[in-house]
Amino acid sequence: MLSDAKKLPVIYDDDSPEMTADMERAFIEARRKKPYRGEPLTLYVSSATIEKAKGLGEDYIALLGRLLDRALEDYHPA
Repeated sequence: MLSDAKKLPVIYDDDSPEMTADMERAFIEARRKKPYRGEPLTLYVSSATIEKAKGLGEDYIALLGRLLDRALEDYHPA
């Protein structure tokens, strides 16, 4: 399903406009000003997983951390 979804056209509207270069810079700057905070962790994953994660952008390590947080919350809610 993901492969098929990648082939669909992107549809922009008032709620989801096309991102401009200025908007992208603003998002990047906001992320730098308020980075995700947590405890450092060394975790070994496959090379394939790292390559896929790197394809998600330069902030892939923070994204992996958020995915782990969500997975654990789904598995063992407070």
